[in-house]
Amino acid sequence: MDRPQRDDPVVSAQAWARFRTIFRRWSLFTLAVVIAITVWLACDNGPASIHLYIATALGVGFTMLLGGALMGLVFLSSTTGHDEAVRDFEPDNPDED
Repeated sequence: MDRPQRDDPVVSAQAWARFRTIFRRWSLFTLAVVIAITVWLACDNGPASIHLYIATALGVGFTMLLGGALMGLVFLSSTTGHDEAVRDFEPDNPDED
C-alpha cells in the first residue's frame, strides 16, 4: 500500500526546505521595502519623530512577513497533499451532522 504524499518524510522535508527558502527570500525583500519606505519618508516629509519611522517600519515589516508566511504555508499544504486530504475527507457517520 502506498503512503499518502502528506505522510512521506522525504516529500515533507523537501516542502519545508522550499518554504524556508521562500521565506528567507521574502524576508530579504521585506527588509529592502522597509528601508526604501523609511528613506522615502525621510526625504519626502523632512524631519519627523523617530516614532513615525519605527511605527512605519514595524507596521510594513510585520504585515509583509505575515503575508509571506501565510502564502508560504498555502504552498506547503498544497505541495504535501494536505489540500487533497481535506477535499477527499469523508466523515465516519455522514448522517450525524
